Amino acid sequence: MQKSGKLELTWVGKYDTKVIEPRIFVEDFEKSYGDPNSQNMLIHGDNLIALQALIQDFAGKIKCIYIDPPFNTGEAFENYDDNLEESIWLTLMRQRLELIHELLADDGTLFVHIDDANLGYLMVLLDEIFLRANRLYTITFKQGSATGHKAINPGCVTTTNFILMYAKDKRQWIPNKVYTARGRDSRYNQYIVNVDAPYQEWTFSTLLDAFATENGISVRDARKVTKDNPGLIDEFVLKHADSVIRTARPDMKNVGKDIQALVEESKTRTGEILFLPREGHSDIYLRNGERILFYKDKLKFIDGEYISGEPLTTLWDDILSNNLHNEGGVAFPKGKKPEHLIKRVLELSTKPGDLVLDSFLGSGTTAAVAHKMGRRWIGVELGEQAYTHCKVRLDQVIDGEQGGISKAVDWHGGSGYHFYELAESLLVQHPVLPIMQVNPHYTFEMLCEAICKIEGFKYTPEGAFHGYSSEKRFIHITKEFINAEYIKAVSATLSDDQSLLIYGTKIQSNLYLPENIEVKKIPKDLLQKCFFESEVR
Repeated sequence: MQKSGKLELTWVGKYDTKVIEPRIFVEDFEKSYGDPNSQNMLIHGDNLIALQALIQDFAGKIKCIYIDPPFNTGEAFENYDDNLEESIWLTLMRQRLELIHELLADDGTLFVHIDDANLGYLMVLLDEIFLRANRLYTITFKQGSATGHKAINPGCVTTTNFILMYAKDKRQWIPNKVYTARGRDSRYNQYIVNVDAPYQEWTFSTLLDAFATENGISVRDARKVTKDNPGLIDEFVLKHADSVIRTARPDMKNVGKDIQALVEESKTRTGEILFLPREGHSDIYLRNGERILFYKDKLKFIDGEYISGEPLTTLWDDILSNNLHNEGGVAFPKGKKPEHLIKRVLELSTKPGDLVLDSFLGSGTTAAVAHKMGRRWIGVELGEQAYTHCKVRLDQVIDGEQGGISKAVDWHGGSGYHFYELAESLLVQHPVLPIMQVNPHYTFEMLCEAICKIEGFKYTPEGAFHGYSSEKRFIHITKEFINAEYIKAVSATLSDDQSLLIYGTKIQSNLYLPENIEVKKIPKDLLQKCFFESEVR
């Protein structure tokens, strides 16, 4: 008998979901900063409501989403309530991740930062929403060292947390090639004295001999100097990377027959250098049956300079998050991530001009780094740190702040952002009667924009219409009394193949409607569309 079902994580309240009201954004022009033509958005408000509000304009358009949600470890952060009951935390994450999945571009990437306490739960949850086939990597991020008070207790010292990487559609996912800096490879200990001469005339020495010769000292002194100051030999190697070499035996099982034949010939021609040019690949030089490998081929362009590098792995142990202190000009104890971490995330998954989202913006690191790297960004933050941290930090970035990655990306300031508040709920409880009413703080324009958003219409007031959902479907909102004459006047410009949705507060009963006209009542019909509440958790 065939069994049905699926692997999933369950918890109390998993399916107790509500359709969240997609609020409108209200720009605070006094807090917006820099170039008014910028498309960047800093949003203050509940991130679940904000994510729902972003769907209409940004679904399928965001190239990279990085989030660093509360870890639910039981620790009390000053700026986050991280002490959530497990089921509540899982519900919080599921609701947001479903919206994030909708916002992500088909070739986009999601990065979720998490600790080991909830890594297993989160991975199963992400597999359910994004599908296991779209799981890319589990990055191990070394955030500190085994020092200080945490090293006193017996057992293991926790020095790492994790970043789960998922693609929206792995078949369309194309990452960038990223390299990380590494120390000098000491195996490269030989030197071509006359590298500019024809290769047949090359002469060789040890690396230490070459260093001594250039500096006019004895080999003995060179050995002592480089032992006391290893940075000197490192600088010498980088300066002469086209002359510093090592030799290695080719893997005969993984090279073509032409190379195999040349290797065998090289073994019989002691001391000679044999050469094989290759189009699209490094040329091959052989001596005594071994290939000459040049240090220059190990150099990678990292943070504005050519240095020793290697391909990025899933162990990120070269970016410590301790000693951040006031990076970005704001303090955020225990919650701040280093700018170089976000730089790596964006280098791997985006290009200049791509759109980046962080819905747990915290101290503003993701937005700051995206800004410096020429990416467009949207940041959402619920707490007061939207004002005290994010805005302060981003203003400084626009003014040319030189901390974090600024020097690595040659940042000198510019561009800007728009600061938005999430509007209050469109419908609120009547102060006396047991009914819902339109929020008295809403202007008529806000009412029209909010209804358009709830109904899925683009708010573009023009003439009698307040928005459209297609070339043939329009919406009109009014506080006037709606009767046959009113409908006739409003729909006068409609063609036979176009339709109109009308929202109003006062509607004639038993109203006859043409087939292409639909009338809905405020607030009754709005209550059927979504859940209205001042805050959603």
